[in-house]
Amino acid sequence: MMMKVAIIGSRSYTNKRKIKDFVFKLKEKVGDELEIVSGGAKQGSDKYAKQFALEFDINYSEFPPYHEPHNQHCVHGAFRYNKIYNVGNYHKRNKDLVEYSDNVVAFLTEGVVTKGTGSALKYSKKIDKKVIIFD
Repeated sequence: MMMKVAIIGSRSYTNKRKIKDFVFKLKEKVGDELEIVSGGAKQGSDKYAKQFALEFDINYSEFPPYHEPHNQHCVHGAFRYNKIYNVGNYHKRNKDLVEYSDNVVAFLTEGVVTKGTGSALKYSKKIDKKVIIFD
């Protein structure tokens, strides 16, 4: 059975070595049944989650906010995307990402929980999803 691990965190997160090591060890432990899930941001934790999932040939899925374009990694169909910008799109995306994943792993910059990461962690707690935090 596929193990879906969401990697979330700040767009300012820069310790790509920590994410690379985590993803590599996870792949060694879980093997081909691993799926990395991300919010699709172009920088920070999301960027490195995608980069290393693809580099290590791991299944990869993405939940961009709904005002962004659809891409080949999106779990949802194209009809959900290219909507008018709304900050609430980020919170809806976080909720969908958390519900879809088995575990949530947050990478924090100097221990600071940003608004977006906080929204995903709050929802994870609400639905009793396992969370691991690295800072």
